[in-house]
Amino acid sequence: MKILKFGGTSVGSPERMTKLLDIINPAEEQIVVLSAVSGTTNGLVEISGKLLKEDKQGALILINALNQKYNEFVIELLPEGDLREQGQEVVNYHFQFLTGLVNDIFTPAEEKVVLAQGELLSTTLYHIYLKAIDVPSVLLPALDFMKIDEDNEPDISFATANLTPLLDKHKGNKLFITQGFICRNSFGEVDNLRRGGSDYTASLIGAAILAEEVQIWTDIDGMHNNDPRIVKGTKPIAHLSFDEAAELAYFGAKILHPQSVFPAQKYKIPVRLLNTMEPSAAGTLISAESEKGKIKSIAAKDGLIAIRIQSSRMLLAYGFLRRIFEIFERYKTPIDMITTSEVAVSLTIDFTDNLDKILEELDTFGSVEIDREQTIVCVVGDFGAGKHGFASRVLDAIKHIPVRMISYGGSNYNISLLVNTGDKTEVLRSLHNRIFE
Repeated sequence: MKILKFGGTSVGSPERMTKLLDIINPAEEQIVVLSAVSGTTNGLVEISGKLLKEDKQGALILINALNQKYNEFVIELLPEGDLREQGQEVVNYHFQFLTGLVNDIFTPAEEKVVLAQGELLSTTLYHIYLKAIDVPSVLLPALDFMKIDEDNEPDISFATANLTPLLDKHKGNKLFITQGFICRNSFGEVDNLRRGGSDYTASLIGAAILAEEVQIWTDIDGMHNNDPRIVKGTKPIAHLSFDEAAELAYFGAKILHPQSVFPAQKYKIPVRLLNTMEPSAAGTLISAESEKGKIKSIAAKDGLIAIRIQSSRMLLAYGFLRRIFEIFERYKTPIDMITTSEVAVSLTIDFTDNLDKILEELDTFGSVEIDREQTIVCVVGDFGAGKHGFASRVLDAIKHIPVRMISYGGSNYNISLLVNTGDKTEVLRSLHNRIFE
């Protein structure tokens, strides 16, 4: 069985939704994972923001505007008759639910339920559309099998135990539709896998049922060797290893959710990145195999803050780094990049909710400096210890640009550079010209 995930732009209009059957083959066993219609999640976030601020009138205006959009969507998607009425009933049900929240006490727990409405709408409407054109399908509620634990980590064994019976119950059916992004938490409440989580859902389902392949369909023909929005002449990459793809996804390649690689890697499920608008394009294959002797791609991640802690107490001391890392652990703040010397440690973070408290505790260790508006540029490829010249090519390309930190040797797959965000465009273009042109 294959898992096919389609993002918001792929289901962003009735026309695009109907064209999914150019890609989906109802005669093959497939689970189709859908995101919310493009723009819906942003709209639901805005509605939640108004409700959290108790701006009831503002929330109602946004709810009604989104409701109208879906009323029009149903008219264009479904033919007149019983199934259009059924689609309209689905839309009415979800928007009556949202309207009902306006006069209730609204908390972050309700916010998660609000955000789930987008995927519930897109999958149900697509299931009804398939009925309208006599294509058999089964709608599988992701909330019945997708769960995260108390550490917000997905529970794959739970997914296997609960999804397998659902598939067995519908033996003989080949096409299954389910929601990306949404899940339940350890308390059984509606939750989600965070933004971009539909990729993650597809990969988790693939791992749970040991799928033949996971396909991520977006609006770009695979992962490119640089950011096509900034650099001209980028090209899609034919093949990446799981490790290379993970590095690129984490360090800024928007086409793939950073965590979606790991379940597929653990269970050795190949992942393909494909283009809904150009289904014949080869895209990118991600697998356990690795091509040696190549630099594959460049990615950039913005919104970083660099922190330097300098202390003579660090010299020849053991346990110093552990105590520093414990501060970030207490405040649940991940570290992206780190470099050390005998008397200083520099690191970067992008989650800043507890920055003031972290800096206050770090201040007890020595002098602390921070630099805002930093960007990590990650060059991914074969950087194993036996390779000669790749690192020097990277550094030579940016010798005219100030570099705040360099991380090399942490893995065999990347060299990472921290630069001022204002220099990012020049760094990406200079690297591209030196490495790929």
